[in-house]
Amino acid sequence: MQEDVAVVTGGTGGLGRALIPYLIRRDFKVAVTYLIPEEARKLENQLGIDEDQLMLRRCDCTDAEAVESVMKEAAETFGGINVVAALVGGWAGGRDVAETDTVRFDRMIDLNLRSTFYTLRAAIPHMLDAAWGRLIAVGSKAAFENPAGQAVFNASKAAVISMVQSLATELDHTNLTANVLVPAVIDTDATRAALPFADYMHWPKPGEIAAVLDFLLSPGSEVINGAAIPVYGKV
Repeated sequence: MQEDVAVVTGGTGGLGRALIPYLIRRDFKVAVTYLIPEEARKLENQLGIDEDQLMLRRCDCTDAEAVESVMKEAAETFGGINVVAALVGGWAGGRDVAETDTVRFDRMIDLNLRSTFYTLRAAIPHMLDAAWGRLIAVGSKAAFENPAGQAVFNASKAAVISMVQSLATELDHTNLTANVLVPAVIDTDATRAALPFADYMHWPKPGEIAAVLDFLLSPGSEVINGAAIPVYGKV
């Protein structure tokens, strides 16, 4: 009997560290990509499980070949892929359009759109033969509200939402679904550092958002396809 397998890109970030324990409790085999070795070691120590259930691979998810290699290895090592959570992303603000340089523009497109595209594209061929599958990406409330001073971030997240909803339509006649979680701000160490004067009391915690992700893995979620699911907290 085939075991359930998940790939979590950017899994050593705040949301990934909250989601992966849910997957472990569901007896998933989990492949995780990371960039910073220290964060990978912390995750490994946090989980306390062996390599039979957890595969950690350093991967720049803006590199198509690197992502394809990880997906292929995960599928071959664990016998397939059922779930992909594309969690790589980043925020950069404080610049109006006229002041946004090309480096910042490219960085937002790479981190948010390109990494998600490469991840989903590489995963789908390994998932189509599975009995069931879930593709999950992360958008942003900013894609709908379009606050000033972060236009490229807003646009990159809007593109993620549009892309995943198009993908969901493509997957209508398969056993796969594709959905987007749409946070406003997630209460992580990185977010607090980026917004040191913000009121974070009502920001959703990674574990609260991971619980929504956990529901998307359940049989009861199979009718949810192409949704942009708000996880705003009370911001």
